[in-house]
Amino acid sequence: MTEVLDQTRTMRAAVVTGPGQMEVRHVPRPEPETGQVRIKLEGCGVCASNLTPWAGPEWMTFPTSPGGLGHEGWGVVDAVGSGVTSVVVGDRVAALSHNSFAEYDVADADAVVPLPPELDGMLFAGEPLGCAMNIFRRSGIEAGQTVAIVGIGFLGAVLTRLATDVGARVIALSRRPYSLEVARRMGAAETLVLDDHYALIAKVSELTDGRFCDVVIEAVGKAWPLDLAAELTRERGRLVIAGYHQDGPRQINMQLWNWRGLDVVNAHERDPAVYAEIVREAVEAVRSGRLDVRDLFTHAYPLEQLDEALNATRDRPDGFLKAVVVMR
Repeated sequence: MTEVLDQTRTMRAAVVTGPGQMEVRHVPRPEPETGQVRIKLEGCGVCASNLTPWAGPEWMTFPTSPGGLGHEGWGVVDAVGSGVTSVVVGDRVAALSHNSFAEYDVADADAVVPLPPELDGMLFAGEPLGCAMNIFRRSGIEAGQTVAIVGIGFLGAVLTRLATDVGARVIALSRRPYSLEVARRMGAAETLVLDDHYALIAKVSELTDGRFCDVVIEAVGKAWPLDLAAELTRERGRLVIAGYHQDGPRQINMQLWNWRGLDVVNAHERDPAVYAEIVREAVEAVRSGRLDVRDLFTHAYPLEQLDEALNATRDRPDGFLKAVVVMR
């Protein structure tokens, strides 16, 4: 006998079934437990960190959980577990949860951040914005400093705006002309094509009178940009690792790092309380107008086209910066 799912208790959820393969399934809706809330999702951002699992490395297990890989969701609270008083049904929130490529997801109540009315109707992937705020905070950027940002995707673009907002001079490096155009819109003083290693070192040396940069943020997650970022950092400067390095060990030029006395910051955060705090900072930055991110979400896809969203994130066609999956 075939089991018929109760449509009032199910949801659509994307499941990655193998390398580069996904399907949408009807699965039971999650129920919030004590201290949790359920969010009826409006959308979820697609993160570059999704690409390695999507490619199917040896350590990846398929199929994923329903909605798995989705961790940049936002939507409206539609159910709360016992003991929850911080949000109520009907609140619009950004969620720090892990199965948001679906119509519903659950999260701990202290891992959702209310969105103010000023953001109504706006695409709002709070997790990557919080990530940018955390990197900026950890970078210690100050007025008058010269800052190089190696890699201008969504993260690099937001960091460019945050750095210029406090009075830093930003040199943006990216391989794509569109990304450099975005960096200029976000306030970059100089933009350089990320191509020739030694030519870029010479150019940044020229732009800084041989001093190089006070702070360099590597936002790619690959070996060569990390090596280049170190070369662009001045003596006693700060090298900030913002890229997510998923493809194995790194071999670095420790002689250079030692000789220049670099301060190296691994700007990734794992404390849920800190993450919620930095998402709240991001919400306030957008609400106040300090950050305008509306044009940074360049591509929107329905849930059934999550594969296309992931492939676009990988291939980065002209005009692409950030993909979101929206529920319809």
